[in-house]
Amino acid sequence: MDRFRATVWGGLIAGSLLVLSGGALAAEGRGSGVPHKGYYHRREVQHDRRDIRQDRRDIYADKKDIRQDRRDLHQDVKDLKEDRGELRKDIRSGASKEEIARDRQEIRSDLKDITGDRKDLRQDRKDRRQDFRNLRQDRRDLREDLKEGVPGN
Repeated sequence: MDRFRATVWGGLIAGSLLVLSGGALAAEGRGSGVPHKGYYHRREVQHDRRDIRQDRRDIYADKKDIRQDRRDLHQDVKDLKEDRGELRKDIRSGASKEEIARDRQEIRSDLKDITGDRKDLRQDRKDRRQDFRNLRQDRRDLREDLKEGVPGN
């Protein structure tokens, strides 16, 4: 029974100390659920820095896409030249109409691929420009947030 009483009294004393110290913690802005001074400012700065990192990753991915699109375009142009040479060779050698029709179909296919590659390249360049704009804006936002400083200081 003494052990039970000691536990109850210890709980009451600890609870009362927590209740009394709650006001002191609330004055600091901690422990009461109210954000402390500068909380929102730091969150904005963290958010701006996170946006900047994401913009840099996007720019890097766009650069990779542009490189790949240029490789694809170069390869398709190379294939087109080869197919046109093949068509000239077949015409000179008197190949069948089916062979010549197949060569022309390959050329049309290559031209369609080149058009698609150019469209992809334009889109990736446009995305990259937009990512650079976003990066510049996020850097401006960060500078503004850092100029404001921590409120109340």
